[in-house]
Amino acid sequence: MNHPKASPFARIEQEVGLSKITVEYSRPSAKGRTLFGNQPNGAPGLVPYGRIWRVGANESTKITFSTNVIIGDNSLVKGTYALYAFPNENKWEIVFHKNLTHWGDGRKNYDPNEDALRIALLPTEVKDFQESFLISFDDIDHNGTLMNWNWGTTQISIPIHFDTKAIMKVQIADKLSNAPSAQTYYEIARYYQEQNIHTNEAKEYVERAIELGGDTYYFHRVRSLILADLKMFDEAITAAKISMKLAEKEGKDEFVRLNQDNIAHWKALSLIKK
Repeated sequence: MNHPKASPFARIEQEVGLSKITVEYSRPSAKGRTLFGNQPNGAPGLVPYGRIWRVGANESTKITFSTNVIIGDNSLVKGTYALYAFPNENKWEIVFHKNLTHWGDGRKNYDPNEDALRIALLPTEVKDFQESFLISFDDIDHNGTLMNWNWGTTQISIPIHFDTKAIMKVQIADKLSNAPSAQTYYEIARYYQEQNIHTNEAKEYVERAIELGGDTYYFHRVRSLILADLKMFDEAITAAKISMKLAEKEGKDEFVRLNQDNIAHWKALSLIKK
C-alpha cells in the first residue's frame, strides 16, 4: 500500500557556475524529541553522538556533483556519493562514501575504506528552530557555495568549491576556435567583466561583438562597464549613453536606470581622476 511517509522524500538541485549539485534525501521531523546526543535522562537521542547517521531518514542520502569539486580543501571527483555523518558535541565528521548500496546508514556493513572523503567540521547553534531536517545551499557565486544542514538549533555548513575558471577557459578556447559569432564574443567579454579578469581582452571581445552584431543596449552596456574597469570614465559614459538610448527604444526601463546610475557615478569618478 502506498501511504504517506513520516519522513517525506525531497530532491534539491543547485547550479553553481557551470556545475550542478543534486541531493536526494528524506526529511525527518523533531516532534519534540531530543535530536543529537543524549536525552536529559541519559538515554540516546534520535542521533546519538559518535555513531554513523544517514543525514536524514529512510535510504541513505545521495549527493551528485556534475563536475570535479573541492570540499573544504579536499578534491573529489565528479559522481554520486552517499552522505554520512558522525556527530559529536563539539565536532562532526562528514563522509562522502562510494558505496551506494547500503540501506539507511549501513551500520553493519559500512566500511570506512570505501570513503571517498572524510572531513571534520564544527557544528554551530542557531537561534531559529528547524522542525524538519533541511539541506539547503547559500552564499552561491560562480565558484562555490555553502551546503547547510539544519535540524533543531544545530547547523553544519560544508564549503563546496568548483574550478569554474578552468571549465570556462576550456569552453572559451573551444568557442573561439569554431567560427565565433557576435554573441560568443559578447558572452566571453561579459564573463571576464563579471569576474574582473582579462579586462583588456574583454574590451577587444565586446568591440568585436559590436562590429559583427551591430548596436544593442547590452553590448554597449558591457562595453561601458569594461571601460570603467579600465578607468576610462569619459569613454564609459559615452558607451553608457548609447546603451541607454537603445534601451529606451526597446522599453527596457531597468537598463535605462542602470545606465543613468552608472553615468552619474562615473562622472563623479572622472572629476576626481582629473
